[in-house]
Amino acid sequence: MTVTYTSRVATARFGGFSQLLLLWRGSIYKLLYRELLLFLTAYLGLSLAYRFLLSEAQKRLFEKLVLYCDKSANLIPVSFVLGFYVALVLERWWGQFRSVPAPDGLMVAVAGNVHGADARGRILRRTLMRYGSLAALLVLRAVSTAVYKRFPTTDHLVEAGFLTREERRRLEGLRSPYNKFWVPCAWFGALAGQARREGRVRDDCALKLLMEELNRFRSHCSLLFHYDWISVPLVYTQVVTIAVYTFFVTCLIGRQFLDPAQGYAGHELDLGVPVFTLLQFFFYVGWLKVAEQLINPFGEDDDDFETNTLIDRNFQVSMLAVDELYGEVPALERDRYWDAVSPRAPYTAAAAPLRQPAFRGSAFDVALAKEDMEFQPLEDIGETLGDTLEPPPRPPPGTFTRRFSLLRRKNSAGSEGGVGPEPPPAAPPVPATPGDGDSLGGDTAVLLGDTPGGGSAPHDRWLLHPSVDDMV
Repeated sequence: MTVTYTSRVATARFGGFSQLLLLWRGSIYKLLYRELLLFLTAYLGLSLAYRFLLSEAQKRLFEKLVLYCDKSANLIPVSFVLGFYVALVLERWWGQFRSVPAPDGLMVAVAGNVHGADARGRILRRTLMRYGSLAALLVLRAVSTAVYKRFPTTDHLVEAGFLTREERRRLEGLRSPYNKFWVPCAWFGALAGQARREGRVRDDCALKLLMEELNRFRSHCSLLFHYDWISVPLVYTQVVTIAVYTFFVTCLIGRQFLDPAQGYAGHELDLGVPVFTLLQFFFYVGWLKVAEQLINPFGEDDDDFETNTLIDRNFQVSMLAVDELYGEVPALERDRYWDAVSPRAPYTAAAAPLRQPAFRGSAFDVALAKEDMEFQPLEDIGETLGDTLEPPPRPPPGTFTRRFSLLRRKNSAGSEGGVGPEPPPAAPPVPATPGDGDSLGGDTAVLLGDTPGGGSAPHDRWLLHPSVDDMV
């Protein structure tokens, strides 16, 4: 059911997309032509009634209604609401496609880790993959109308070979109202453990790989089921639909052509058919129809997913991988480039013009003059940039103490009376005594260098970076 046109647009050329406009299956014309004909018929009916059925007084009243509707239509935010809705639906559509379970990883793990060329090994591998196909089928049967029509009951699954009668009895015997797609996954895990105990799965690492692939496959089944369960909120869909339909019901009246003789602004021309309003209807309602088709891609539209084809492909490929291809390895032989140091695959005459030189990186396109590629002595570079490896000079002893005392006196003066005359020079420092409220305290004095006896202050032995001047 999917409409594939990829080969038509493989190469960009003049009017490349224009050839797609003539396609009918899966086209916007097929989705929209009924709504467009209904809108045009209603518009022409109102136009004819205005021109030939209404009296002069009724025409004047209708013209006021047209002007009012034309002005009010711009208040409906159709583009804003519809654009976000279609973006959400498109993201959901792509997520649903990515969640469709594919057995490729699971079948490779089963074929490579469940050993035995005898009948027992063969039935183990085929049964494991049949359980995987059954889990995917139970999910697709629940979300896709096309698959449900193909397998409406479990009897059809038994007849198709996905279930045995004993398995159907066990499946229907489980007392659970929920979807039972997880049951074949549980059977898969139990059978894989049995194969490990029999030695068909040779180590725990191989069993772990099988269970990881099974969990990945099961998570896709669960995600697909939950996509079907949790829809886009109904209120969002209703708001978008009401906004689009209300806008064009308003346009049915507001976009009518009025009598040019009445002199209404913007109604100097009477075309009869609103060409640009029809284009606007085509774009906006077409956008809404696109969202309507993409919101559930498991139906029977032209562009919905081909779920039955996926079931056929996955079942056949998985059985071939674990049965017909098990242990089938072609004979080893030297390839044609065995002695070639730099092997290169050939080109046909049609592909030869497409050959391009190897890309090494965009920086290789930079052109440099010969003198710019010569190395410079590191000493010259250091002098030019002003780089010095010498540490910054240490301040003379006592600098930090004097600056701190000056800063303290300035702060004290500012807190007492604001900005006043410059204080007189300070008296020689008096040794601080413990408990003196006007002093910094004995410990602080020792810290700042005012030590009794003129001994070396602790800060003289510190190496401060950045310098003390910058710190103060």
